[in-house]
Amino acid sequence: DLATIMDIGATTVRFAHYQQSDYLYSRCDSLGLIIWAEIPFVNRVSGQEAENTRSQLRELIRQSFNHPSIYVWGLHNEVYHPHEYTKELTKSLHDLAKTEDPDRYTVSVNGYGHMEHPVNLNADIQGMNRYFGWYEKKLQDIEPWVEGLEKNYPDQKLMLTEYGADANLLHQTEYLENSLNWTKPFYPETFQTKTHEYQWSVIAGHPYIVASYLWNTFDFATPLANRGDLPARNMKGLVTFDRKTKKDSYFWYKANWSEDPVLYLTQRRNVDREKKVTSITVYSNIGEPKVFLNGQELSGIHKGYTDVHYIIDNVTLKDGKNVVKAVVQSDGKTYEDTIEWMYTGEKKREADSFSIKGVHAGFE
Repeated sequence: DLATIMDIGATTVRFAHYQQSDYLYSRCDSLGLIIWAEIPFVNRVSGQEAENTRSQLRELIRQSFNHPSIYVWGLHNEVYHPHEYTKELTKSLHDLAKTEDPDRYTVSVNGYGHMEHPVNLNADIQGMNRYFGWYEKKLQDIEPWVEGLEKNYPDQKLMLTEYGADANLLHQTEYLENSLNWTKPFYPETFQTKTHEYQWSVIAGHPYIVASYLWNTFDFATPLANRGDLPARNMKGLVTFDRKTKKDSYFWYKANWSEDPVLYLTQRRNVDREKKVTSITVYSNIGEPKVFLNGQELSGIHKGYTDVHYIIDNVTLKDGKNVVKAVVQSDGKTYEDTIEWMYTGEKKREADSFSIKGVHAGFE
């Protein structure tokens, strides 16, 4: 798992929402990852956990404070009612952390996105989980949200501590809007890709967000869940549960973050094409690619959201098999990536597949 995280070019990891083994912290020390260690005070509040949370935080700090990889102690994730109790408990956890280890930061996390929430602003750093386009609103609503916080809370340390969308690799489509109804059984990989392409570009353009943590590196088990046509699974990972397949969004981040050469054509699993006139997207951190369709070089390539994002619009497929190839010459080497698509006629999808109603982030 850590090799995968290093491969993508990540610099920091949020280990949520519970303590990890000493071995894992030690490996992060050697790799140079900067990590967030967190106690399991998450979601539900009973009003009876004060002694337990303080005990767990004290033990976590005393057991782990010599690990240089740890830069922040996580106090809680998405805890709310009763507000006064939870606020006071957060303050006491912050004070405890500062007593035990005064030189590290503390962080608490809210899922609603407004800074004035009564449980907020009781740790050094305020984290917020936002799933624009998935659990709430539209993908593009992330930018005015960040700009509002920049304007109204310019001195607050803010982290975007969860964002993303599920992706079932068996679900593919070219028909994408700016939100998706997560309560429906259709979780296309292409929507996850669109989410990360746009939202990372906003994060990268707003250094007010001092750190961001996409949710999640790997698909993971959620035993009581039954959604996205795959029971007991959360599919927000950039990599499948068995660690065998890296989704398109994985290569989006690797191209943006890693110094390793990346040349990657997206939608390689979206083989059965729905549109005769479509677009081709390439991620390349080694220069502008040449793109070929069925042996013919295409023109009109342009940049997308970041410098590694290349798009060719209005590409006309032929009936049957289509071969798409991207080529880059860099540092005396030739890099190539090839995928195959099939086109057998126009196909439509129901618009209802993509509608969403107002749902607060942090539902999970």
